[in-house]
Amino acid sequence: MPASCRSLSVAARPLALALAATGLSAAATPLLAADQIDEIVVTVRQRAESVKDVPGSVDVLSAKAIEDAGVERARDFIALTPGVSIVNAAEVADSQVNIRGINGARDAETNYALVIDGILMTNPAALNREYTNLQQIEVLKGPQGAIYGRNAAAGAFIITTKKPGDTLSGNVKASAAQDDTYLLSGNIGGPLGGAFKWGLEADYRDSNGYYKNKDTGNTYSREYYPDPGCDDCVDYFEGWDVAGRLIWDVSPNASLDTKIRYGEVDAGSISFNSVFQLPVPLQFGFNKAFYEDVNDHPFGFNPNVKPYNDQQSFEISSKLDYDLGWADLTAWGLFSDIENDLGSEGTSGAFGFFWGEARCQASTAALQGFPVNPPQVIGATPAASILGAYTPTTCDGTQYQQRDQKDYSFEVRLASKSDQRLRWLGGLYYLNIDREVAVNTGLDTGTGVAKTAYTAGPDNPTQQLLHDQFKTDVYAVFGQLAYDVTDTVEASLALRYDREEREVHNKVPTGATTPYIDTCLDGAGIDPINPGLCGGASIPDKEKTFEQLEPKFALTWDATEAVTGFASIGVGFKSGGFNSQGSKATIDGFINNAVVAGFPAFCGNNSPCTRVNIADDYKKETSLAFEVGAKSTWLDNRLRVNAAYYYTTVDDMQFFEFYVGPFGLLRVVSNIDEVNLYGVEASVNWVASDWLELYAGANITHSNIEKNSVRPDTVGNESPYTPDWTGNLGARFSWPIASTGLDFIANVDVRAVGDTWFHTVQDQSRPTLFSLFGFGYGQYGPTERDAYTLVDARVGVQGEHWSIVAFGKNVFDEDYIEEAIPAPEFGGTFTHVGTQSRFGLEATYKF
Repeated sequence: MPASCRSLSVAARPLALALAATGLSAAATPLLAADQIDEIVVTVRQRAESVKDVPGSVDVLSAKAIEDAGVERARDFIALTPGVSIVNAAEVADSQVNIRGINGARDAETNYALVIDGILMTNPAALNREYTNLQQIEVLKGPQGAIYGRNAAAGAFIITTKKPGDTLSGNVKASAAQDDTYLLSGNIGGPLGGAFKWGLEADYRDSNGYYKNKDTGNTYSREYYPDPGCDDCVDYFEGWDVAGRLIWDVSPNASLDTKIRYGEVDAGSISFNSVFQLPVPLQFGFNKAFYEDVNDHPFGFNPNVKPYNDQQSFEISSKLDYDLGWADLTAWGLFSDIENDLGSEGTSGAFGFFWGEARCQASTAALQGFPVNPPQVIGATPAASILGAYTPTTCDGTQYQQRDQKDYSFEVRLASKSDQRLRWLGGLYYLNIDREVAVNTGLDTGTGVAKTAYTAGPDNPTQQLLHDQFKTDVYAVFGQLAYDVTDTVEASLALRYDREEREVHNKVPTGATTPYIDTCLDGAGIDPINPGLCGGASIPDKEKTFEQLEPKFALTWDATEAVTGFASIGVGFKSGGFNSQGSKATIDGFINNAVVAGFPAFCGNNSPCTRVNIADDYKKETSLAFEVGAKSTWLDNRLRVNAAYYYTTVDDMQFFEFYVGPFGLLRVVSNIDEVNLYGVEASVNWVASDWLELYAGANITHSNIEKNSVRPDTVGNESPYTPDWTGNLGARFSWPIASTGLDFIANVDVRAVGDTWFHTVQDQSRPTLFSLFGFGYGQYGPTERDAYTLVDARVGVQGEHWSIVAFGKNVFDEDYIEEAIPAPEFGGTFTHVGTQSRFGLEATYKF
C-alpha cells in the first residue's frame, strides 16, 4: 500500500484496540431498540403493514439502528444487508449494486428501485448521496417489477426521512477523522403556522482521501494542475447538499408534501492501477509483475494529470396523499437534473499512437528511470519503455467522460383500505429521460482536461470520441390484489405493464479528424475520431421500443402465532438500450479482425477463442425468480429468525465491458444470454437484554452462465460481480452510567464478502493485443477478488440530547480490492484498491 494523506495516526492505534475490545459485531438484519420489538411496519408493497405479512425477504433499519451504526451513505446500509453488495470506484455516480447475483451494469439502468419518501428516483446517480434525518430504511430482495416497474429486477431500497413535527426540533452532527476528513450536517423543522410545516437540511463533507500521488516534482507532473488544498491527493472528496421541505395539510383528509434539494460534489476519479495477466514473458525471465494476482498488487499512483469528478444535482418533487374515505389516493411528480463529468489520465501509453508527439517524447526522456509500478519501465524513448495506463508521462493522453441526465416523472394510484378481506391497488406511471453520454481521448498538452466532450483547439484537442444523446419515454399501468383466503392464508397478485420507447442521436462532429489514431485501420494518417464515420459514413439516428408484462404471485401462511411462511414467483425487467454509436465498428476492427482472427487456439472451457460480439445496442433483461421462506418471532418478540431459499433465471443479463487499445477507450453494455442463480439466506436478531442486542446474517449464492453469445467461451463461469457469499455479525451495547443520566454505548459491525469475479472471462485464456508482438495469451485466473472482512466500531457516551462517539472504519486495516475490471483483449485488469482504516470523533446535539 502507498503512503496516504494520514493524520491522527499515533492516537488512532490505541483507539483501534479499545474499539476492538468492546466485542465482535456487525449488522445484517433489522436493528431494533428494546421499545421497538413489538412490530416492524414497512411500506414495501405501497401500503403500511407488518414486515411479517410481506411475502418476501425484507431487511429493515430503524432510526435508532441507523444512528447506532453511523449510516451516512448508501454503502453504509448496504454493508449491513446480507445478499447485497456494492462497488463504488470510478466516480461518485458510479455505484454497482448486486442483489442475489443480479448486478446493475454501468451505462445501463439500475437493477433496483430507489424510493425516497414515496418518490421513485430513476437516475442511476441518485443512490450515492449523503443521507440525513433518516427514519427508516427497508431493503426488499427479489424482483419488484410488478410493484415498482422497470429496473426493479433485483430488489428495492425504500428510504423514509423524518417529517417535521408540531414543535420545533432538529439536530446538528459534526465529526473529524484521519485524512483531514470532516463532516457537518444538520436539520431543523417544525410548524410554520396554520396548516403548514417546514424543514431544512444541510450537509458538508470534505476529505483528502486515503491515497496520494507519488509523482509531484517533475516537469510533466501535476504542477500543471495545481490544487493548493490537496495537491497530491488521489481519492479526495468534497461535497455539500441543501434541502427544504414544506408539508401543507390541505384539509383533514389531504396533505401535500413538497421537497427541493441541490448538491455539488468535487472529487477524485479513476483511482485504478493497471495489473497485467501475461504469463508468457515470465518464461523468458521478464519481471514477474507481467503475471500478477490482483490481490497481491502493490498499489501506487503517479499520473501527471490530477483526476477530477464534478457533479451538480437538483431535485424537486411534490406528493399528494388524499383519504377519500373508501380508498386512498396518492399522486406525485418529480423533476431531477444531475450533471456528472470526470477528467483523468488516459490509458493509451501502451499502444503507441502518441509516441511520435513531441511532448510524449520529451516527458519520457525527462522521466527515464522513474519508479513506476512494475512491470512498467520508463526508458529514454516511448519505444524503449513498457507503459501501462495512468503513467506520469504524457503518452497516455487524457480521458474525459460525461453523463448528464434530466428526467421528470409522474405517478397516480388508488388503493383500498387495509382493513378489509380483499385489498386492491391500481395506478398509472409516466417517465421522460433525456441523457447525454460522452467518452473521449485527448492529447495531453499540459493544460489539463478540457471540460467538454469535443474540442479542436490547441489545449487538450480531442482525438477519439463517443458522444450520444439518448431520449426515453416510459408508460406503465399497474395493479395489485391481496385476498385473505382464510384467517391464516393470504394470496396476492401484482401485475404491471411497462412500455419504454428509446431513441439515440449521435453527436460526434462528422468532420473531426485525428492524426494520431488510425481509427479506420487504413494507414491514411488522418482519420475520423469515431470508427463509425470511416469511409464517409454517417451514424444514423436509431429508435427502439421495449415492453414487458411483469406479474408476481405470492402466498403468505401464518403457520403458528410465531411462524409465518411465504412463497413467491415473479418477473423482473430492465429495458434494453443503445451503446455509444460506433462501438461495434471499433470492436470488429481492432479486436475481432486484428486479434481474435489470428489466434484460433483454445481459450478455456473446451471452447476456441471466439469473436467478441458487441453491438451498438443491447437487449432487454428479464428474469423469473422463485422464493420460499419463513419468518419467526420468539421469546416475546425478542428473538427473530428468518430464512429463505431463492432460484432465479436471468435472460439477456446486461453486463458492462471496458475496452482499451489502439482506438483509445470504449465502454459498452452487452448481454449474457442465460444465467442461473440460486441460494440461501438467513438472519437472526436477538434482543438479549435491555442493554445488549446481537444480530447476524448470511447469504450464499451459486451462479452459472448457461449461454453467452457475446463470449461463447465463457459458458460455465460464474455471474460477474456476484460474491460467493456475504456475512454479517454483531452486537449493540448500551449501559447506564450510575446515576448520571448518561449511557455508555458501543456498536461493532463485521462485514465479510466472499470471492468475487468481475467479468465473464474468468479462469481462462484470451488472445490480447500484445499477442501480436509475441507475448502470448492473457490468463485471467488471478483476477478473482479474494474474500475479505471489514470491522467497523463505535464507542461513546450519550445523554438525552447529545452524544460523543469515537469511531473506526476498517479498524484492523484489512487490505482488499474494491473492484478489478478485466480488459481481456488488453492483457490486464484495471484494479481499484479498497479503503484503509480511519478513526475519528463525532459529536451530535439534538433539540
